[in-house]
Amino acid sequence: MFVIAPVLIGLAYAALNSLIPAVHRRPVNAVMVAGAGAAYLSGGFGVWELLFTAAMTYAAFRGLRSWRWIGVAWLMHTAWDLLHHRYGGPILPFAADSSLGCAICDPVIAVWCLAGGRSVPDLWRSWTHRTAGRRTYPGGAA
Repeated sequence: MFVIAPVLIGLAYAALNSLIPAVHRRPVNAVMVAGAGAAYLSGGFGVWELLFTAAMTYAAFRGLRSWRWIGVAWLMHTAWDLLHHRYGGPILPFAADSSLGCAICDPVIAVWCLAGGRSVPDLWRSWTHRTAGRRTYPGGAA
């Protein structure tokens, strides 16, 4: 169950983003990932926290024009989550495994961003359009 909840949170994040008009969706997500970059600012790694925040800010800035950069930034945050989990400095001090949960959730969001940050209805239409012409037969033969 511990893995399922963070995955569902990541999927919910992508689904809720469907409510944001496409023209605003990427800038909003660039701001969100920039904020995530500062989540560990006093997390125990000293000057490395500042350097990481600077790197995340750069990736988020590039994300204003590119979904790929936003996806990369979420993967950077995943790595930082894992380091903090191993170090014992969780993102939420009152929840010991919160950094691990974040490390499970963030790649789900990253995959959605790397796929272009499209709305769930757009993704669904794309998927059904791609699979509409395929026929499956018993035994797997086409």
